[in-house]
Amino acid sequence: MGNRELLKKNLKSRSFRLNLLFFVIFCLFTLLIIRLGLVQIVFGESYSKEVSRLDATVVSLPAPRGKMYDRHGQVIVDNEGMDAVAFSEEPGMTTEDKIEVTRKLAKLLSLEKESYKERDLKDYWLAAYPDEAEKLLKEKELSLTGKEQYALQIERVPEKAVKEIEEKELEEAIIYKRMTSGYMYEIQTIKSEGLTLEEMATVSENLSYLPGVEIITDWNRIYPYGEMLKPVLGSVTTAKQGILEERSNYYLSRGYSRNDRVGKSYLEYQYEELLHPNKGQKKYVTDRSGNVVDEVIVSEGSRGMDLRLSINADLQKEVEKILEEEIRDAKAGKGNHLLDRAFVVMMHPYTGEVYSIAGKMVNQENKSELLDYSVGAFASQYEMGSTVKGATVLAGYQTGAIKHGSYFYDSPILLKGAKPKSSWKNFGSLNDLKALEVSSNVYMFHTVMKMAGVNYVANSPISVQQEDYTRLRNIYKQFGLGVSTGVDLPNEATGFQGNPDNPGLLLDMAIGQYDTYTPLQMAQYVSAIANGGMRVKPHLVASVHEPISEQGLGPVVQNIKTEVLNRVLNTDEDLARVREGFYRVVNGSNGTAKGSFTMDVSGKTGTAQTYYYGPDRSKWGQATYNLTFVGYYPSENPKVAFSVVVPWASNDKHPVNKHIANRVVEAFIKYEEQRAIEIPTDVEGEEALLTEAQ
Repeated sequence: MGNRELLKKNLKSRSFRLNLLFFVIFCLFTLLIIRLGLVQIVFGESYSKEVSRLDATVVSLPAPRGKMYDRHGQVIVDNEGMDAVAFSEEPGMTTEDKIEVTRKLAKLLSLEKESYKERDLKDYWLAAYPDEAEKLLKEKELSLTGKEQYALQIERVPEKAVKEIEEKELEEAIIYKRMTSGYMYEIQTIKSEGLTLEEMATVSENLSYLPGVEIITDWNRIYPYGEMLKPVLGSVTTAKQGILEERSNYYLSRGYSRNDRVGKSYLEYQYEELLHPNKGQKKYVTDRSGNVVDEVIVSEGSRGMDLRLSINADLQKEVEKILEEEIRDAKAGKGNHLLDRAFVVMMHPYTGEVYSIAGKMVNQENKSELLDYSVGAFASQYEMGSTVKGATVLAGYQTGAIKHGSYFYDSPILLKGAKPKSSWKNFGSLNDLKALEVSSNVYMFHTVMKMAGVNYVANSPISVQQEDYTRLRNIYKQFGLGVSTGVDLPNEATGFQGNPDNPGLLLDMAIGQYDTYTPLQMAQYVSAIANGGMRVKPHLVASVHEPISEQGLGPVVQNIKTEVLNRVLNTDEDLARVREGFYRVVNGSNGTAKGSFTMDVSGKTGTAQTYYYGPDRSKWGQATYNLTFVGYYPSENPKVAFSVVVPWASNDKHPVNKHIANRVVEAFIKYEEQRAIEIPTDVEGEEALLTEAQ
């Protein structure tokens, strides 16, 4: 082939490759044009919306808790608005920005000392000194996740650095912790309690230099009746404390924020979900760059549900006054130097509504001051003495150990190897009614020995088994002695059961000088006798109400119904027999409370010989008396049942228990009976309720 032909062939091949290349380029341009057409024409609108898309974040706004009213609509726990300095993180804020705001606020606000963790100081140091923090990581550790790196840095923060923060920048560390406790936009209270007008004015003047900081209206609990019943009403965490750490998962799963204030004790804690406010909501609208383009109030929010308590505030106040006066008077008497507390519980014997639950205790730091110890009425326990004899007689009826009118001869019980056990005097032959009237110990001893199958012979040993204690305790439990009353309060005590090591202790239990009970248990016990055998659950909340803007209670959301826990296994005749005995205690010619009352009361006195085991440990072991009384008024169709407990009186000749009992019933008549209390009389309805409960 000649050179001309070879050149011609190469030119033809090159022309083909060029044409192929142009064809491919043409196809690619065609595809590009088609794609641009699809983007602009077909999908243009949706892509345009995506580019200009706005994000919305909804955050909660603070609102006050529900109020508490007494049974007659008087406010006993209210809210008071107060100014607060708060912070919410703005879009684009860096850690450096927050540290700068922190340091500025520390110069404008004075914070009280509070508990803090070492971790709080370390967190602040790592944020405030990033260059130093970076040096804590080795080069090979820079490939770890941010969370893993931070964990290593926390471990390696120098102890010296932590100490310097503690000494020089503690307020900054505390403020930083409060600022960073929540999510973006979430309002974090920096200072509310103790915020002065000068501080508020200074912060307000500098808001333009404090991004994220604002002045808001917070709230605080106030108590129109002062310290009255305050421990039982409970307390609420502060804004700086936020939710309870031990229940954080519970709260967070229910939509709480970490800085939400929650009930910390007793009624505030028990009814947290009702009292917790329906928080308002605010929506922040941002563009893709994180800039806020709009703020919208979604809802204003409202305070939590209001509670109407069964407590009569005026009666409660008067009962507390009576306790204070009687304690002071008793302590002024010869030998009562150990007496340091007293309790009263008053409740509706049919419905379980608690009218008053009061306790007073001497302040050990200042003996002239008496503190509110109302929680002791259900959280502390004592030997109650002869007030339990009604349950002992009913236990005898239940088991067949005694019958109505059974007689025993009251003279000292002589057990081999033990001291004589006797009544306060020898009464000779007496029946069950007389035994209650004069408070015979020996009658109760014979009753429980019969229950245990003991054939008593003087100066001989007796055989008592563990099941004999269990049998008596199980009957006591039918009345609420030794078990939870079911009251709507946390941390209720149920009493202490001893571990018997000799047969004579069964006899002591029968007269209330072995196991211990709470004043609330005693009120439930006597209520069961007064109302015909129903153990009714006591409660302090009577109804739940919707919050309204004006003063007063709103519409009822829920009425708390009477709940019968069980019926005692005695006949109506058994209970009527014991009620007759209780009537004779006050009104009989030999009653132990004869002449103590100015109105128609039935009840039972108690004097337990015991030992002091109060707060002054140096006096532990000294012989004392617990003076008690349980009763109800009036004797027929009673409107109130009550217990009085005065532990550790050194002098049983001063009847402080009876004085208190008479005065609190007088107060009940003055403050509550005049309001025309309705007593349930529908026996068939009560029986239906009992059947349902069982």
